[in-house]
Amino acid sequence: MTGKHKQIQPFIVRDCALVAISTGIRAQNLRELRDGIQGIHAGSIYYHFWGGLLRPTFDDPEYRNDFAAWARHALHDGALAERLGIIDPTDHEDLEGLRSELVEVIEERLSESDLVPWTKPDQQFAFIRSQIVVFNARRVIAHPRELPDAASQMSLGSVFFHAIDARRRTPARIDDFRTWLLDIGPRYEGLAADLAAVDPYFNTLADLRSELAQIFRKHLGGVRR
Repeated sequence: MTGKHKQIQPFIVRDCALVAISTGIRAQNLRELRDGIQGIHAGSIYYHFWGGLLRPTFDDPEYRNDFAAWARHALHDGALAERLGIIDPTDHEDLEGLRSELVEVIEERLSESDLVPWTKPDQQFAFIRSQIVVFNARRVIAHPRELPDAASQMSLGSVFFHAIDARRRTPARIDDFRTWLLDIGPRYEGLAADLAAVDPYFNTLADLRSELAQIFRKHLGGVRR
């Protein structure tokens, strides 16, 4: 046998937290919300769609993003809340595409009535932006066969960093698991395809962790925990 196996670089497990930073920008009506979304830092849109996953509890489990929850509970506009609530950020390659869809949905709602929905001063929408803080989880995965057990033991912050935030920060816009596996070789393409089919947005991080571990077990074996 003359060929050499490619040396597998270890997968370094990271953990993370989202730090909320006030922008000082607020909206009291739907038009102001649209204007705020048009001009706000992209990190704010990221926070209001994804930040809830890392908060201790969801403000409203019915709505996956803060814009939809505010439309329902502050503006009392159920129709708008439903339209905003079904927006899936993973449908967009970047945050600018997500921003455009948000603005389009809100402008469509504004065009349906001459009245602009307002809320009380103490229920204004406060735009928050996020900064991600990354730290070493002190876990190294040396070989893909370790993934089933490793994934099931990951903290929720690690799941967020490797399965969700990676789609924003990596050139290929894919999760860190696929990046690592595909770099090892084509024998993991089937596993990568199953990972690509996972939509991380409409799950809790705990559910996402379980789904990832199940996919890894399917392809790589391992003990169910």
